[in-house]
Amino acid sequence: MAYTYPLTLPTVTGLARITLRAVSAVGLSTSPFTFKQQAVTFSGQRWEADISLPPMKRAAAEEWIAFLLRLNGHEGRFLLGDPSGVTPRGSAATTAGTPLSNGTGVQTGSNPTTYAGQVGSAVAVDGMPASATGYLKQGDYIQFGAAGSATLHKVLTDVDTNASGQATIDIWPYARGIQDNTAITVASCVGQFRLNSNQQNWDVSQAQTFGVNFTAVEVVQ
Repeated sequence: MAYTYPLTLPTVTGLARITLRAVSAVGLSTSPFTFKQQAVTFSGQRWEADISLPPMKRAAAEEWIAFLLRLNGHEGRFLLGDPSGVTPRGSAATTAGTPLSNGTGVQTGSNPTTYAGQVGSAVAVDGMPASATGYLKQGDYIQFGAAGSATLHKVLTDVDTNASGQATIDIWPYARGIQDNTAITVASCVGQFRLNSNQQNWDVSQAQTFGVNFTAVEVVQ
């Protein structure tokens, strides 16, 4: 049968451990004579993850193994978030409002270009509670879109809203063409990932305990 991507993680067990990496495309050249450095920043930013599952018996392990095989190496996509950041630290945890991206966005420069959506490290948002101090705290997560369009972002500075329920949110990774009025999630946020390899392994001990680990990279579209 055909599978509809992105898949959701099996719930038969939690994760024993997840290592999240924030990878930025920044070139650095160093003079071999003076050791002076020049950094060149590109637009590439993505999440990577190493995921370890707890030791488990066959019934639970086979659910995870089947999940990995349904992904078929690089082909499939699945939704993943930070299990420690499910609930925002800010007041959005109790009063979220209906946050939406606000505007089409403009790239600044000598020849500004108007995009179909917002791009870059800061996104204008409305639909939040009015005059909310600490609506989001640095380190909280937000999610743009849902399912096949979901992208996961970390909030870099505390967010206060104005009297109209608007704010500009500093995020990582960059927004990549966020359409106006895109729904924004502030709790249980996820993004799209794919397996980092076309080969998946699992091990079985003499006691019939399974060990399953896998690595993933964010889907950048």
